[in-house]
Parts: sequence; C-alpha cells; structure tokens
Amino acid sequence: MTRLCVPITGETSRQMIADIETAANAGAEMIELRLDYLSEWNNDSMKELMNKARQFGGEVIATCRITDEGGNYKGDENERITLFELAGQSGADYIDVEYETWKRSSELREKIRALCSLYDSSRSACKLILSKHNLESTPTDLNALFSELTLEPCHVVKLACKARTITDSVRMLEALKQSAAIRPTIGLCMGETGILTRVLSKKFGALLTFASLESGRESAPGQISIEQMRSLYRWEAINAETLVYGVIGCPVAHSMSPAIHNAAFEAIDYNGVYLPMRVEHDYESFADFIDGCRSLEGMNLRGCSVTIPHKKHLLQYVEQHGGDIEPLALRIGAANTLCIEPTDGESVDRLGALNTDYRGALDALCEGIGCDRKRLGKLNVAVLGAGGVSRAIVAGLHDCGSKVSIYNRTASKAQALADEFDCTARPWQERDNLQANAVINCTSIGMWPKTENTPLHSRALSKRTAVFDTVYNPIETRLLHEARRQGCKTVDGVAMFVNQAVAQFERWTGRKAPVEIMRQVVTARLSS
Repeated sequence: MTRLCVPITGETSRQMIADIETAANAGAEMIELRLDYLSEWNNDSMKELMNKARQFGGEVIATCRITDEGGNYKGDENERITLFELAGQSGADYIDVEYETWKRSSELREKIRALCSLYDSSRSACKLILSKHNLESTPTDLNALFSELTLEPCHVVKLACKARTITDSVRMLEALKQSAAIRPTIGLCMGETGILTRVLSKKFGALLTFASLESGRESAPGQISIEQMRSLYRWEAINAETLVYGVIGCPVAHSMSPAIHNAAFEAIDYNGVYLPMRVEHDYESFADFIDGCRSLEGMNLRGCSVTIPHKKHLLQYVEQHGGDIEPLALRIGAANTLCIEPTDGESVDRLGALNTDYRGALDALCEGIGCDRKRLGKLNVAVLGAGGVSRAIVAGLHDCGSKVSIYNRTASKAQALADEFDCTARPWQERDNLQANAVINCTSIGMWPKTENTPLHSRALSKRTAVFDTVYNPIETRLLHEARRQGCKTVDGVAMFVNQAVAQFERWTGRKAPVEIMRQVVTARLSS
C-alpha cells in the first residue's frame, strides 16, 4: 500500500519534535526526518528526536541530503555517516542514501551495510533506500536507471527528476509501475507538472509519496501539502481502479476546477480524481500528453476540461484520431471538453470533443430569467465583446434562434463575428442606447482587481432587461450591482462556470451532478 509521507524540515530538534506531532495529527502515514535541515545537533538531541519519532505510529525515514542532490547538507562526510548511524541505531525504519555517494564512498557503504544488518529483540534492521536525483530534467532511460539501482543491495529504489513537461510525468509513472513489480519503488517528478506522479503514485504501486507539512514547507519543488492531498485530491479514496480527469491548459495552477470536480466526485461516491495538467502551448505537446496517457496501461484517463491555449488543439486531435466532434463545437471552432470512453472488445478507446461553455451560458441565462431554450430563441440579446467567450455564446444563441446584436471595441471583430453567425454588429459607443431583452457581458471589464469598472452605464438598463455578466470574480460585479438596483433580473458568472462544469461532469460520469455543492465550492473559493 502506498503511504503518505511528510518530510520533517525543522531547523532544530525541538522544532522537528513539534512537527512530528503536527504531521501525525494531519494524517501522515510515514515521516521523513530531513536531518540536513538541522542547524546543529548532538547525541542527546538526536536521541530525543528519535525517541519522539518512534512514538509517531508510522514508519520513519532518516535522510541527510547533500546539496548536489537537492538537500541542505554541506558538512563533513564522516559527520553525516555518524548522523545516519545514530538515526539507524535509534529506531529509524529506513535510511535514504544517494546512489552516487553510495558508489564513490566505500566507507559509507561499509557503515550502512553494517547498520542495515543490525537486529535486536524488538525490531528488525533498518532498511536502505538508494535514491537518485536529477534536478535539471527527466532522462529518457528511466527504466534503465531503475534497473541499475535494483542491482544494488538495497531494499527500496528511488528516482526523483525534474519534469520539464507533463509528458515526463507520464513516463515516470510508466517506469514506476514496471519497477514496483520487482522491488519497492519511489518514483516522482518535481515541479508543477510533476503533480501527476505525486497524486497518482498510489495507482501505480509506489512505496510512498511525499506531501509537505503545510504550504511553504516543501522539501522539494512541486510537493503538495498533506491537507491538499487528503482533502482536495481525496488520497484515501485513490486506488488502482480510480478514473483520472483533469484540466489541461497553460497556466492551470490557480484553476478552481480540481476543487469543484473532486468535491462532486466525493459527493456521489465516484471513484475518480481530477488534477491540474499544465501542457505547453504547442499542439505537439498536447498530442504527446494525450497519446502518453492513452497508451499507459492503468492510467484510466477518461476526460479533461480544456482551456486556453488548447481548445482548438482538442478539435484537431479528436479529428485526427477519428473521434466524434459536436457539430456546434466545430462551428465555434473550439472545444473545452475531452471525453475518452473505452469500447467493449476493442483495443482503441473512443474520443469525443464538445463545448460546454455555450451550454453553461445558455442554461444560466434561462434559469436566471425563467425561460426555456424555445422562449430564449424569441428574445433580442445584446452581447458585449467579440472574443472567445462571446463566440461560444453567440453560436449558442444563434442555434436557439435569438436575434443577437454584438458590441465590441474593435468594430472589425464585431462585424466578422456577426457575419459568421448572421447577427448584427453595432458600434461600441452605442451600447448605452441598446434595445434588448437581455444583455450579456463577455468582456473582462469589471473583473478583479479593477472592480470599479463597468462595460455599461446603469442608464442603459431598464427593469425589463435581464443582465448576465460572465465575469465571476467578483461574484457581483459593478454591472450586476447597478442592474439589481434598477430592478433587473441578474445572472452572475458563477452560474455559467458551474453549469459548464456540470455538463462535463454528467457527460463523464453518466450521473446527475451535485450542482449546489459545486456552486458552494466556487463561491467559497472566491470569497476566500
């Protein structure tokens, strides 16, 4: 079983002792004493520290990492060996030694071999983890590196590399799976795109994965806090059968989608996990990542939300691989939802691409003004903006039959969009004189932090006009605040954001989404 291991990185033994208790209370299943973080130590302080570590309740790793492999230790090598011996003799379950040091230091090899052969009446000898770190990249020959480590007389092999792309993380998971079938293995990628290896290591049989005690206390780049690992990514629920979903974009670090979908999975007891997936801007990176996930046995990638800059890449990929594309998504020229469905009796899965942006917007508008799509088709709608959001919404409104007028600061863009969807382009400066049943703001005007701005003056509104702002941060923009004071029906951007996620969720799972929970997650995150 893969365990959740928290590195203890206090600068004093007293701080480490306090951190061990915090880790235990947070649900850590193992701890790693990072002795290289200690500013000073002596035999008494080490014995006190190890005594506390033995009371932790889970297994304990003692590590004293040198700077060349990402640690803090710059001192004498003989003193480091003494630290290892003290830790091992005092109750550490594992000693982590760098493979390169192991190869070049016969003295260290002799001492560690002796240490890992010690037995007493109460416990077996501590075990040796041989670790190799690459702080610059993820080599192409991961299987060969794991095999080389496996040839040494150790109990656990560990490989940690910096992921330059998310595809490096897919390769690490594949190599981890093969190595773990032979010997207990730890395989991780560092950095933002290494999150797949940290969360999904449990699916592929790793001995452990690392989670920091809290944000800001990471012992390696890209570590997730134990609180996030357990609550956001539902660590306890992950197993080999867990289905994988995610948001593909660049950037994606601040996306709210993982919180929304993982909360929804938990609410309906669905065996899935949703992750941020940073994929670089070009089509080749997008295709390589999806190809890698689809070919990795046991990955179980079943769907992705796709955002900037990959919405067109999704259409291209699904078309090239003979998948199904929603006709309106093709007309819009962008898709935001990838579906990957296994097919009975066939080795190749079925791909699908659709656009839930326009669905989310139309559903939000209909709910907000109390109508259905048929009645929506009889309304005059003014759309502010002519960018990607506008394009999806205009396409959806046109499909319903609505009469649409487009106002945009760049007149040529408004005219091009209007010509394509048989709408009317209006000068931006005439927006305060618009005549419409509903107004939809698709610009970023009024978005945080410039919340004092509004795309439309209140004098342009009457209580007979419904106002929908696709901006969701803040939830109530100045436009919506003033529209509400005018007596207008209003629709906030959170409704659109949640509805498009609901459409994705229901398509992927085949089950009804817990809509209210999803909205609560969004509003709580925005409020904080």
